[in-house]
Amino acid sequence: MTTTDCGRCRNTPPADFAITMAFQPIIDSSTRSVFAYEALVRGAKGEGAGEVLSRVTEETRYSFDQQCRTKAIGQSVDLGMKTAADKPFLSINFLPNAVYEPRACIRQTLAIAMQTGFPLDRIIFEFTEGEQIDTDHLLNILRVYRSMGFATAIDDFGAGYAGMNLLAEFQPDFVKLDMNLIRDIDQNQPKQVIVKGILDIAAQLGVRPICEGIETLAEFETLQSYGVELMQGYFFARPALDALPPIDWPEGQELKRAAM
Repeated sequence: MTTTDCGRCRNTPPADFAITMAFQPIIDSSTRSVFAYEALVRGAKGEGAGEVLSRVTEETRYSFDQQCRTKAIGQSVDLGMKTAADKPFLSINFLPNAVYEPRACIRQTLAIAMQTGFPLDRIIFEFTEGEQIDTDHLLNILRVYRSMGFATAIDDFGAGYAGMNLLAEFQPDFVKLDMNLIRDIDQNQPKQVIVKGILDIAAQLGVRPICEGIETLAEFETLQSYGVELMQGYFFARPALDALPPIDWPEGQELKRAAM
């Protein structure tokens, strides 16, 4: 596997603040197992992602993006994810506008994966379609990543700029339905129609859906009745700083309520 050179990658200043990661599971409801952990950037003292991202400038965007990738892989290995029995994926958010030449800008990711032994085919790169980006540039990144063995995901699907047009050009491995579509879906008929439509499109295109932002048993049961297997949200586990949180499975929650 070869990479090309990129002067912009070499000449960007480092971000002048420290970060860490919080991990939130994506569960497979059909097997009651952890399918993946999403690495969520936090400040060194646990500051939220919004506060961290507000400190990123155009000049430090590349180095910040690289730092997030290497930190996510390194911490996941330290926490035992590489050797976990269910072999979960690691989902890493990336900034498409911080990738100048995808084969050059992936070098640090490849280096830390090789150093730690984390399998490339268990890394998902997800991006938010809410960020306005050049579609041709994004498609180039996604195709290069796929050729290298990485999985790809569109985050917050249904909330941003790209939407169906992007899906028509490139079918990622996963689409993560925006949490605003999931909130109160058990009570909202228009959301039910929209989500069912997205699930049907994803199935026909061979793309696995992930529903995020699940907070209630009713939301979980509604999505499960639609055949959704991959889910994420506070209902199962909140992000844990520098840790892999335990899963609060629905049946366990029901037992707790029955005992009260």
